[in-house]
Amino acid sequence: MGCIPSSENASVASPVPSRAIARSAFVPIADKYETYEELQQSLRKAGLESSNLVVAIDYTKSNEWSGEKSFGGKCLHAIDPSGATVNPYQSVIHIMGRTLEAFDDDKLIPTLGFGDVRTGSTSFFHLGVNSNPCHGFDDVLDRYKQLTPTIKLSGPTNFAPVIQETIRIVQRTRQYHILVIVADGQVSNEKETRDAIVAASNYPL
Repeated sequence: MGCIPSSENASVASPVPSRAIARSAFVPIADKYETYEELQQSLRKAGLESSNLVVAIDYTKSNEWSGEKSFGGKCLHAIDPSGATVNPYQSVIHIMGRTLEAFDDDKLIPTLGFGDVRTGSTSFFHLGVNSNPCHGFDDVLDRYKQLTPTIKLSGPTNFAPVIQETIRIVQRTRQYHILVIVADGQVSNEKETRDAIVAASNYPL
């Protein structure tokens, strides 16, 4: 299981042109759909035609505490070896894949982990083989299932490193990206995360 006990210790350049659809006003997206197709249609209506994707996964110890209340007492990252059931992270990644992969032309998805005992709140790691992007969401799920049991959870929770890495990806590719952060909702370092979000607002991200 991925929830191995561990200790708690565990420059932004100028903006690039956006490839996203320019809109003069905010377009709200409803949150009640019966099919993935309805959601995709709503996203297209809101102006999303194509986008590259980045996925970031939260490996902080708060996933153990949250799971005690919401996942039958198990860590939210608990992997069922038989594959008969999925954990909340697997479920969310699957849903996001069904929804967003249709907009990603090359299906290359940089997949990042953060908050484990090695990276703590200051860095991140790649789930893809040799730090390469995953090939579609099926590959994201396969790598998640393979690596999660070996990862020691730590913290604290800081989204800034993965946001800053996604900014670098956008700067390098000069293409619009959607960053999907899959987390249990508890952020420890709010200032760094907030500052990173402000910086990201200057980019097609």
